[in-house]
Amino acid sequence: MEEEGTEGTVHLLCLAASSGVPLFCRSSRGGAPARQQLPFSVIGSLNGVHMFGQNLEVQLSSARTEDTTVVLLVGLEELTNINNVERLKKELRACYRLIDSFLGDSELIGDLTQCVDCVVPPEGALFQEALSGIAEAAGTAFASLLVLGRVVTATESWWRLGTPEAVLLPWLVGSLPPQAARDYPVYLPHGSPAVPHRLLTLTLLPGLELCLLCGPRPPLSQLDPQLLDRWWQPTLDPLRACLPLAPRALPADCPLHVDILGLLLLHLELKRCLFTVEPSADKDPPPAQRRCLLRSFYALVTATHFPPEPGQQEEKAEDTAQQAHVPRACYLVAGTEEPGTGWRLVALQVGPRRLLLLLAAQSPCHGLRGLAARTLQALTPLL
Repeated sequence: MEEEGTEGTVHLLCLAASSGVPLFCRSSRGGAPARQQLPFSVIGSLNGVHMFGQNLEVQLSSARTEDTTVVLLVGLEELTNINNVERLKKELRACYRLIDSFLGDSELIGDLTQCVDCVVPPEGALFQEALSGIAEAAGTAFASLLVLGRVVTATESWWRLGTPEAVLLPWLVGSLPPQAARDYPVYLPHGSPAVPHRLLTLTLLPGLELCLLCGPRPPLSQLDPQLLDRWWQPTLDPLRACLPLAPRALPADCPLHVDILGLLLLHLELKRCLFTVEPSADKDPPPAQRRCLLRSFYALVTATHFPPEPGQQEEKAEDTAQQAHVPRACYLVAGTEEPGTGWRLVALQVGPRRLLLLLAAQSPCHGLRGLAARTLQALTPLL
């Protein structure tokens, strides 16, 4: 796969490794599907590099940037043992919406953090009981409740899904057009790359969907309205209260400092995150720019300041000597350097939790760490 920027346009090109034949090309400009496609000369050049390498007994395994992934709607066997290129190209069309959502300006951040985008519901225990009941009735251990691609609650087995399945499944549901019910075959890149599972989804309220990951049974028709009414009718009002959580992630009564314009809270061991740019919505910058600032800041601090995630550090003697000097907090002023201007970005890591804040220009730099510490303390019970 090749991901490339050309005058603000992002292109994603997938070639067959065995032949260099183009399988699909998707383009996005400014967060939306682009009319400008990858030039045929570029596609031909990549194909030529592949053929040139073959003649020299050099195998071109990939030509890509760091931010690429294999989609979960086509099995690994179909991707690695291509018997019919045209048939595979047709099957890959099912992935286009998912791919376009990665190239576009999504309100989610799991593609970058590899943590599941979550929201904090007002009646978490009530939803958990209903979800467990309907999962048992359907004969599956894997169930979740999603609001526009964010997990409201899930069963323990669903949370144990590995990366990238746990991130991709909610993202897939959020990228699909609204439907009352779906029976969708999906491959799990690590859990089941060759045999598809069935992803059953049922819309409880517009934007709020029940998801079940199943084998051959039950048939979708078995999940009749009476079964749904039994478990979800008593929670109808709390369910409605979940709908505004899609962009906000946090409960309405969650106390946040007035200077906070956006935040990203990650639990690095649970692989879950809360992400929002909704606080102080009447202030600049607009939401799209806030998301861009926080995504860029996350990439910066993860690459240059904070240590590897818990459980992933390599035991090396030279690393041990440096651990005492690892920073736990950092900040950045974005924009102009004039006093009292420029948005503030601060990051703080305590144990398995990492908090990133985007703050208004009037927030004093000397108070950023204290503000971040108080915010993290307030949010810790939520994640």
